[in-house]
Amino acid sequence: MQLPETLEGWLGLLEARHGQVIQLGLDRVRQVKDALNLPQTCPVFIVGGTNGKGSTCAMLEAVLLAAGYRVGLYTSPHLVRYNERVHINGRDAADDALVEAFEAVELARGEVPLTYFEHGTLAAWVAFCRAGVDAVIFEVGLGGRLDAVNVFEPDCAIVTSVAMDHMDFLGDTREAIGFEKAGIFRSGKPAICSDPQPPETLVRHAEAIGARLWVSGRDFGFAGDQGQWAFWLAGGSRRGGLAYPALRGVNQLLNAAAVMAACEAVRDLLPVPMQAIRQGFMLVDLPGRFQVLPGRPTVVLDVAHNPQAAGVLSENLASMGFFPETWAVVGMLADKDVAGVIRLLRDRVDHWLACTLPGPRGLAASRLAEIIRECGVAGDVVECDSAQAAYGQAHERAAEGDRIVVFGSFLTVADVLAARKA
Repeated sequence: MQLPETLEGWLGLLEARHGQVIQLGLDRVRQVKDALNLPQTCPVFIVGGTNGKGSTCAMLEAVLLAAGYRVGLYTSPHLVRYNERVHINGRDAADDALVEAFEAVELARGEVPLTYFEHGTLAAWVAFCRAGVDAVIFEVGLGGRLDAVNVFEPDCAIVTSVAMDHMDFLGDTREAIGFEKAGIFRSGKPAICSDPQPPETLVRHAEAIGARLWVSGRDFGFAGDQGQWAFWLAGGSRRGGLAYPALRGVNQLLNAAAVMAACEAVRDLLPVPMQAIRQGFMLVDLPGRFQVLPGRPTVVLDVAHNPQAAGVLSENLASMGFFPETWAVVGMLADKDVAGVIRLLRDRVDHWLACTLPGPRGLAASRLAEIIRECGVAGDVVECDSAQAAYGQAHERAAEGDRIVVFGSFLTVADVLAARKA
């Protein structure tokens, strides 16, 4: 078979080849990784968690870049272009680098089947090795224990939060989900948990394997006021006078403190001066996480798609000040706790524009609107064919002083971002 010569061709091939989007397990991925024969020669971080892992990855990348390191960062999903998933030295990977990496994985896999995500994960590793990076950050796609990134050996693992999501795959209790997330921990290696109330399963697993577990509020933490914040470590170490991270949101200090704890835990491998930490926090940027766009009416983009994330978004919206009307553009996947999300945001929204999302998991606007009404919202509910159509309506109807909140699936935010860039 002739291999594709473009990134678009590779993505189309991988989508067509493996219809099962999620297939947990490490044996196949490990087999192909070994065939690639690209050993780890630099420190590796693996970051998992229900919410906050994207922000934590972005801050860790920004801090390491500010310290002068060449950094590889792998995240998912992307918003607009696949290249966003693979960062090399702070920039999206070029098409040709990704094409070469996809081809290397294809040649190494032989007859071993790989999912879209698994092939992409190994391709990212190829790209990082060929770029000669000094550190690699992998974001877990789903869970942790059986996620493709877990074939790599982390020098430091971070679990940001544990909440109810992906229950069909990870279990229907927080304890079951916590055990899956803790699967990225390693014996004798730092294991950072920024959830101040971690499930007992996570703590017990870390102790059982001999990981060096640091829990937020117990082993490290933060304190802040309106102007600045401070980080502390158990035992008396304290770093004060820190500016708030450039990422907006009431939960970002949890993530920032975890990044500082991780830097402290691996300081012998990757020394990071305080100036780099300060600079990284000031410069970090991550689209779609309580992202407030310039202009009027005010537009907020947030990929909140589970109740925990919706609760944080609700708090963040409450802290923004007064807006006469708030218009919500919302699109959700059918396998999410849609009602749980809507209930947490219903008191923040005056007008609802429910949109249909594409694909087999996408929820139709008619069903989404029905759920919104069942949640007892006070405002009007309008059904739209797409997120772009819903956003267009919101922009036409909103006054200059109003607020538009685009939330739900990554697909919802991506569709609106694409429309704004068109």
